[in-house]
Amino acid sequence: MSSEDTTTWKDRFLSLYHLELRLLGPVQDLFLLLARGYFGYRFFRTGLGKLQNLEQTTGFFDGLGIPFPGLNAILAGSTECVGGLLLLLGLCSRVVPIPLIGTMIVAYLTAHIEAVQKLFSDPSVFMDQEPFLFLIVSLLVLLFGPGRISLDFILMRALGLVDRMKGAS
Repeated sequence: MSSEDTTTWKDRFLSLYHLELRLLGPVQDLFLLLARGYFGYRFFRTGLGKLQNLEQTTGFFDGLGIPFPGLNAILAGSTECVGGLLLLLGLCSRVVPIPLIGTMIVAYLTAHIEAVQKLFSDPSVFMDQEPFLFLIVSLLVLLFGPGRISLDFILMRALGLVDRMKGAS
């Protein structure tokens, strides 16, 4: 293969790669918006339910052996409620997933401990539990950010930080 053939192949590859980025970039932002919107709303509703039924939530937490069940019911409900709203809006998106992830891990280690015990022997049991998708979306937003359809992006752009971030990456 001559160097001329290699250059042509590289140019074609780069051209296709840049085309893919242009086509999939907006889809990525839409996907992140839909994931944040749906699971942010679900987090909000779940947290609100815990707070509105605090006595029942406290009893459930007590039955799971969670220490200070009343306090932890308030903390879990508040984290899910406020964190869910912020996730939905795409605000503080690199910080908000951290307590949400912690809440989902506690849910797994208490209410879904059997699934955790089967993580390696039967992973589908772990993945079928309710906290799984909440955990995955929280990790997704933590690692990849909220996308351009978010309040974070709007604020960063208004502050002139978007262009600086592109130059740094």
